[in-house]
Amino acid sequence: MNEVLVTATASVTGLGPDLETTWRRLLAGETAVRPIRRFDACPYPARNASWIEGLESRENRSLLYPLLERLLDGFGPLPPDCRLVTATTKGCIDTFERVRKGLPGVIGDIPVSGPLRWLASRMGLNDPGVNISSACASSTIAVARAAAMIESGRAEAVVVVCMDLVSEFVFSGFSALQALDPAGCRPFDRNRNGLSLGEGGAALLMMNAEAARGKGIRGIGSVVGWGAANDATHVTAPARDGCGLIQAVRQAMGKASIGPGDISAINAHGTGTVYNDEMEVTAFEAVFGSRRVPLNSLKGAIGHTLGAAGGIEAAVGLRSLAERTLPPTAGFREPMKRCGFPVSPLPQPIGGRYLLSTNSGFGGINAALILKGNSQ
Repeated sequence: MNEVLVTATASVTGLGPDLETTWRRLLAGETAVRPIRRFDACPYPARNASWIEGLESRENRSLLYPLLERLLDGFGPLPPDCRLVTATTKGCIDTFERVRKGLPGVIGDIPVSGPLRWLASRMGLNDPGVNISSACASSTIAVARAAAMIESGRAEAVVVVCMDLVSEFVFSGFSALQALDPAGCRPFDRNRNGLSLGEGGAALLMMNAEAARGKGIRGIGSVVGWGAANDATHVTAPARDGCGLIQAVRQAMGKASIGPGDISAINAHGTGTVYNDEMEVTAFEAVFGSRRVPLNSLKGAIGHTLGAAGGIEAAVGLRSLAERTLPPTAGFREPMKRCGFPVSPLPQPIGGRYLLSTNSGFGGINAALILKGNSQ
């Protein structure tokens, strides 16, 4: 089977317009979660989110397009016959809101086929692309699908583009679920009380390793394992025993032909909700036993970016392996009960070559990736 190399990454988050800025501010322990000004949040108990400054609608089109323009600025060139896989949960949801309010908007942008067509044209691709919408695990599964396409020989190169916006529709929905922490997200903290929404995007160019190296491309790292499982428990709540996540992680390690002792660090979903974080710790204890692997979450810093989360986290995870450093968990102060895994508000040094990245979402979906860093 073909080895899957990641040859280029990019991100845009509330912390910065590129991966370098986001990485630097993550290491500094900063957060982009702050009062939202895009709409009137006064009706809601929580009024903070991680949003991107300066996105402006042009010709009544969605803010997703200026977000994608920032993401793709300087990204490429792409190989001939490169395939396209995207991940988003809500796409141009702000256009839907505008039209529902009687404001002008481009209705053709509302189906996800709208941004797919735009992306294929913007990047000069012949492939119309396919979108993965699997709640908060969307982009983790998109990366897994791209890796499977390359591994099986169905594609030589795939670009994965992940994206989601903070809109009032999304914000009000999570507020109605009482899932937002007015004080800001505090993953794995004793006093955590919910998540903070975020917006952002990521792009990852993945290639057949042999073909890439034949062109002199060394790559950033590899995707060597992936897994997905549904716990079939509840529409919005995870299975308390972590059965779905345990299965996804074990699938991913089996695919990578490694064991728990080979994992150097875990970048968890870490939403800061009571039930998610408990479920994750339960699952990691089942997989890793008494071994205490360094653990972090990015969501206290950049918010929960929904369909973009796994892609941003994969890009940051590869950087973590290259720099041998796990970024801090912003918002974390006191460890939650039963969490014996090292979580820190400071950067943690890591060794080894494998990082586990996980995401879980509504509908019981769980997904896991094993990322491998380049040898030094």
